Order: sequence, then C-alpha cells, then structure tokens
Amino acid sequence: MSLNGTYENELAFQADRRKATVEFIKIVSDLWYDKSIELVLFRNQLIDRNVSEILNLHEYAGAFVQKPISIFDSVEIAQAIKTLDVPPAKLDIGKLTYEYHLEDQKYNNATAFVASRLKGASKNESIKPKDVILYGFGRIGRLVARELMTKTGKGSQMRLRAIVTRGKVDQTVLEKRASLLRNDSVHGEFSGTVIADLENSALIINGTTVNIISANAPEEIDYTKYGINDALVIDNTGAFRDKEALSRHLQSKGVSKVLLTAPGKGIPNIVHGVNHLEHNPDTVDIFSAASCTTNAITPILKAIEDTFGVKYGHLETIHAYTNDQNLVDNFHSKYRRGRAAGLNMVITETGAGSAVAKALPSLEGKLTSNAIRVPVPNGSLAILNLELDKATSLEGLNTTMKKYALEGNLVEQIKYELSDELVSSDIVGSSAPAIYDSKATIVRPDGKNVVLYIWYDNEYGYSHQVIRLAKYISKVRRYTYY
Repeated sequence: MSLNGTYENELAFQADRRKATVEFIKIVSDLWYDKSIELVLFRNQLIDRNVSEILNLHEYAGAFVQKPISIFDSVEIAQAIKTLDVPPAKLDIGKLTYEYHLEDQKYNNATAFVASRLKGASKNESIKPKDVILYGFGRIGRLVARELMTKTGKGSQMRLRAIVTRGKVDQTVLEKRASLLRNDSVHGEFSGTVIADLENSALIINGTTVNIISANAPEEIDYTKYGINDALVIDNTGAFRDKEALSRHLQSKGVSKVLLTAPGKGIPNIVHGVNHLEHNPDTVDIFSAASCTTNAITPILKAIEDTFGVKYGHLETIHAYTNDQNLVDNFHSKYRRGRAAGLNMVITETGAGSAVAKALPSLEGKLTSNAIRVPVPNGSLAILNLELDKATSLEGLNTTMKKYALEGNLVEQIKYELSDELVSSDIVGSSAPAIYDSKATIVRPDGKNVVLYIWYDNEYGYSHQVIRLAKYISKVRRYTYY
C-alpha cells in the first residue's frame, strides 16, 4: 500500500473513532439523566467530556491495564448497560471492559457479561435525596458547589439548596458571588449557567434555585423557611473547628448533619475510603473531612502499611500557597508565612503526619512531618520517606500500588500515574486525592527504605473527597462497580 493509501486509512479510522465517541457521549448522558447511572473510566469522570478528552482517557486506560481498551469496546459495554434494568449506580466502564476481554470466551455477548457482573445491583436500596447547605463560599465551597450542580442529574442524591455568607446580599454582592462561581483562575470556567436573582436573594445555577442566606451565627437561621429539611451543612469557613462550635449548626431548624472541610477536634476525622465505615451516620452527627494533605497520604500509607508494614517515616509536603499566606510581605501570626507567597518558598508546619493516625491508628507516633509552601496557586506534592518492616523492590512496590489503584476499597482515592513527564500543572483537575508517581519511586538496595512521591490537587481532589464523605453521611451512595 502506498504512503497516501496508508494515510487515507488512518484518516478513516480516526473518523470512525470520533463518530463512535460521539455515540458514547450520548449514551453516557442518557444513562445519567434518564437512569441516574454514572459511568466513569478508571475513576475518571465522563460526564460533560468532549470527544478528544474521552479518547485521551481511553489511551490512559489502555496503558494502565496494559491491554488495549478502545472506544468501540466502551460503546459496546455502554449499550449493554443501557438495555438492562439497572438501578441508580456508578459504574467503571474501564474495569468492565477489561474484565470482559479476560472472559470473552465465557459469554455470548456483552449484555450477558454485564448482566452477570451487575446482578447484585438489583439488591440496592432506594435512596432518599439529601438537602445540602454550604456554610461559607470560599475555594473549597465553590468547587463543591460546581461539582454538586454539575452532577445534580435528576436530583436523586444531594441537592444544593442554600449557601450561607456574611454581610448584606445586594445585586453587587450576588453578581460577585456568581462571577467567582463562573470563573476560576485555576480551574477555568464553570460548565454551566449562573444567574444572580436579587428578587429571591438567590443564584440560579443550571436553572436551579440556590438560596443565598446572610447570617452572622449558625443558630440564627431557620432553613425550613426556604423549604429545606433534614439537611447536611458543609462548613468550609474554617471558623468552627471543634465539636462544641460545630454543634451550633444543629441548633438551626432544618439541619441534621454537619461536615467540616478541615481537621476537627472532638469529632471523627475521616479519610473516605480508609476509615469512613468506622463511624455510623445514624449515630454520629458531626464529621470532619480532615485536610487535603491527610487525604493525599493516608490512602497510600494504608496500602503500604497493609502490605509491607511501616516502622517509621517522614512526610515533606511541597504545597501550593493558600489564602492564609500574605500576597506581599506583611505581619503574620505564624513564622515565615508573612513573606510574599508568590515570591518565596516558605517552610511551615503541617499536622498531616500526626493526623494520619486518626484514620490509621497503627501509625501513631511513627511519622514526622513538615511543609514547604511554594509559589504555585494549586497542585501539591507529598514526599514520603519510609522505613518498611518487609523488604520489597521497585517493581514489587509499584505492582502493589497499581493493584490498589485498580481494585479494592481505595480505587477512588489512588490514581496510578505512568508518565515520565509529570509536573504539578498536569494534576490540576484530578478527582483522586492521591496520585502515585510510579516513575519517581525510589527503593534502596536493602528493600526497606523507600521514597514515594504523591501528587495531589489540594483543591479539586480534596473537594471530591468531601463530596464522597458527604454522600456517605447522607446515605445516598449508589450501587457501585469498580
């Protein structure tokens, strides 16, 4: 065949791939909006993705499992899911496709395979939607709002009903709130609509009313006046950090549960996927989602502890600067944080090393920690220097982490990264709180001293952990297949 003939064949194949991807996107949307079934590809979101993004995710999926996973496979499996009577669910089509190819001789067609794999879905209990209130509307609050509104679907899980802020609510304030939600210097434009509605003191987000409530104290609000009942308050102000202060939310009419987006005192500190099942939302009313760094390192440490055992170690987190630091040199109550955040690397403290023990008690007293704030607005890196009980090799360590990223209870928490070229901006927008850099891992000759590099989007990845925990607290977790 001539070179021109080869090129024409390549063009035809790419056209077929892109047409198949368009069909796949439609099936993904139909399943989500008609049946509340969310498809993901090895934990990567598929809703509101374009053709190129979908194809790139398939390239990653194939490299991840070291077996080709094409868009044509995904279309076949997605069509099979659509034909079956599956209740609201979250299904990893990458895992399904991979397993189908391993057992394609056993089943006559994709529908028979999918029906066999999802037979447990019929046992799923019905879900009662949960009203959600965001108390505060800063970096985490706005990202949580974006994700909740993007994934509202038919409203069968969590429904964002109100946002509480301080100060008066006039047209200017509403427009500013709307603008900050629409546009984000790090995460880009919101893929939806936001309209300021002064008459009703609300933001209309994707056509849905979200009340903007002004209050100086949690207990002064009667949410039932807004039609809100039995709600979960997600407190992202940072003003209330202990059980006594957070209990003030429960004095408000219409509130039944509280979730703090920071480490808390006297309340369960949860890293979803690691220790959330140890605390029953039927008996616990106030939870903490710990910190972004704790959510990044704890899933990795659990995998290492369960497999090799950890004698001791040190955590050094290279962290993006935050609003707590000064933009220019000025007085600050903490050492070094007064220096200009955009111009300096700043050594500071972190409690993540000791906080891990709240989720993994076996690591109590085994970790020291420190932090360096660096001049990037988002995207952080945790370096774990560990002494293990059992010796391993570089291949053995990476194989273990890949297994945890592919199956088990931590698949939402750990992403296994394959790239030799990864830098901090590449991980912005990752929903996994821990991104294991397999190419950077170091194992010393004795096999017991290892250095792990864990990337994390300290805003977006953490926000997804908050939402995962919120779903658990609200008892709206659907059937899942990972």
